[in-house]
Amino acid sequence: MAGAPYRMYLNSISGYLLLIIFFTGLSTRAQYTDVINSNRPGKAVSAYAVGKNVIQAEAGLFYEIQDHNLINTESDIFGSDIALRYGLFFETLEIHWEGIFQQQQIDFLNIDLQETYTDFYRNRLGLKFLLFDPFKNPERNKPNLYSWRANNVFQFKNLIPAISVYAGANFNLGDNPFYPDDPIVSPRAMIATQSKLTPRMVLISNVAYDRIGTDFPEWSYLVSLSRALRNPKWSVFIENQGISSDRYSDILLRGGVAHLFSENFQADLLLGGSFKNTPSRLFISSGVSYRLDFHKDDPIPIEDQDRIGRNSMKNQGKAAGMSKKERKKLRKKERKARKKKKNDWEIGS
Repeated sequence: MAGAPYRMYLNSISGYLLLIIFFTGLSTRAQYTDVINSNRPGKAVSAYAVGKNVIQAEAGLFYEIQDHNLINTESDIFGSDIALRYGLFFETLEIHWEGIFQQQQIDFLNIDLQETYTDFYRNRLGLKFLLFDPFKNPERNKPNLYSWRANNVFQFKNLIPAISVYAGANFNLGDNPFYPDDPIVSPRAMIATQSKLTPRMVLISNVAYDRIGTDFPEWSYLVSLSRALRNPKWSVFIENQGISSDRYSDILLRGGVAHLFSENFQADLLLGGSFKNTPSRLFISSGVSYRLDFHKDDPIPIEDQDRIGRNSMKNQGKAAGMSKKERKKLRKKERKARKKKKNDWEIGS
C-alpha cells in the first residue's frame, strides 16, 4: 500500500515524541524585534504584527496519516504550508496570506478503491490589527533594580494580554475536492491574545469563526504555550486546538522545537495528532521562517526620550537619601539589568 513505510515509521516514533513534547513542552512570537518572530511551528497566530516594512515568509513540508474507522479508509497526505506576512503602513497592522497545498491519497478498504485529491486545502488572505498592547506603557518595561525575582517570575499582571483582531476571507478557486460545496469567497474573523508570562514564556490564544455564510461554518480555538530555553536560540512549545463544524470536529495536540540560526532565519520541527478515530490523525512537519527586514524606527521627539543616565541615577540616589556606597550598588544593579535585557531573547514584546 502506498505510504506504508512512512506510516510504520511514523507510528513507531509517535508515542515517544508526543510524550516528550508534552512534558518538555512549552516558540516564540512578537511585535517588531531585533530577531525574527514566527508563527511557526504551531498554528496559533501572534497578537503582534511583524513590524512596519518587514516582509516575512514561513514555509514547511508535512506528512500526515489518517485512518477513519467508520468508513474504513486510510489516507496518506503530503503537502506544503506557506505564509507570507507584511507590516503594512504602521507597526500595528499586518497583511497575511496563508496557503496549504496538499495531495491526499485515500484507500477505501471495503471496496478496494483508491482516489487522489490535489488542491489548496487552505487559501486565505486577511488583515490583522493590534488593538491593545500592555507593553506600550514604558513604565511596565522598566526592570526592578532591587529584585531579580520580580523580573523573572510569573506575576498576575503578566496575564494582561495584547489583543488584536483579524478579518479576512477564504478563497475556493476552481473545482476544489476538499470544499466542493463552498462558495468562491467566504469570510473569516478572529481575535488573538498574547500574554508574556515571564521573560521567556508566552501564552497565545486564538478564537476564530471561519467560512461564515457557508453550509459548514466553523468555530475554532487555539491555545499555545511557548518557552525560550536557557540558550535562547532554542525554543519549545505545546499547543491545543479545538474545531467545531458540521463538516469536521476535532481536538488536536501539537508540540515542537525551533532553532534560531540568525536574526532573520529560523528552522523548526513539529509533531501532532488527534484524540478521535473519525478520523485519527498523526502528522509531522518541518519548515523555516525567513524575513527581509526593512524596518526603521520612527524618530522620537527629544522631550519624549528616556534620558536617564548615570548622573540622573546619582541624583535620584541623593534625593532618596542614599549613601555613596548604596548609590554605587544601585548603579551596578541597573547595569546588570540593562545587560540582561540586551542579551535576553525577549519574547512577546
